[in-house]
Amino acid sequence: MFLACLNATWPARRMLAAMSGLMLVCTPAVATTPAADPLVLRVCADPNNLPFSNRAEAGFENRIARILADALGARLEYVWWVQRRGFIRQTLGAGRCDVIVAVPSDYEHVASTRAYYRSSYMFVQRPDSAAPITSLDDPLLAQLKIGVHLGDGDASGTPPALALAARNLNGKLTGFALHGDNGRPDPTIHILHALQAGEIDIAIVWGPLAAPYLRQKTLVATPVLPQMDQGFLPMHFEIAVGVQKNALPLRARLDGALVARGAEIRQVLRDAGVPLVDGMPDDGS
Repeated sequence: MFLACLNATWPARRMLAAMSGLMLVCTPAVATTPAADPLVLRVCADPNNLPFSNRAEAGFENRIARILADALGARLEYVWWVQRRGFIRQTLGAGRCDVIVAVPSDYEHVASTRAYYRSSYMFVQRPDSAAPITSLDDPLLAQLKIGVHLGDGDASGTPPALALAARNLNGKLTGFALHGDNGRPDPTIHILHALQAGEIDIAIVWGPLAAPYLRQKTLVATPVLPQMDQGFLPMHFEIAVGVQKNALPLRARLDGALVARGAEIRQVLRDAGVPLVDGMPDDGS
């Protein structure tokens, strides 16, 4: 998924992940291993994190990993690792794998490829909601119970929650664990279960997390505006593939694969219901 580094410390760290929420963790990666086997593509992924990835390879990031491996003529292998604090250090940084399928395109702790999609935090509501919310400055937010993911232990930990706190809406926020209980299926999605059950009126989540609900039209979503809040807090992000900082030949090969198979990758994203926002070329160039 994306990085759990989209939290309140993120602006101070040159704006890097909630994901999930965006989902990795802000721990520096240290490349210490020899060059990867060009015949094998080892991918770090969470085994229980749909719609992104799972052990059955049913997530849209699993499908993208398969496309990339095929384009490189490599055998796809997974290193399953729950995305918690230290994820990058313990996986990519420790040389256990070669690739993380989704990182922010400017994530400083890895060498990132060209971006292959752009998405946004989204206002997610039930279809029967009285009016769609489109802006953090909408006065109707003050009348709603707003679900947000927790960051590092408090509800101000993700960019939307931080933006709402700056608008004195802390009292309207209901926090949900960014990672959740890994003993239950797809724990990060609990916030959307709560929305469907009427426990909250609106959720603000990293858009791809809501993809299955948007595809099935059981929930509706609009991108969070403004795209850059308070001049430093972005709500839209370009997503790339991450490799070890010293794996520049692999990054170059992946860049070529992203161009050559760009249309196929975008179709995977569309089929999954991932909300894409303007700003990325549609021809892979």
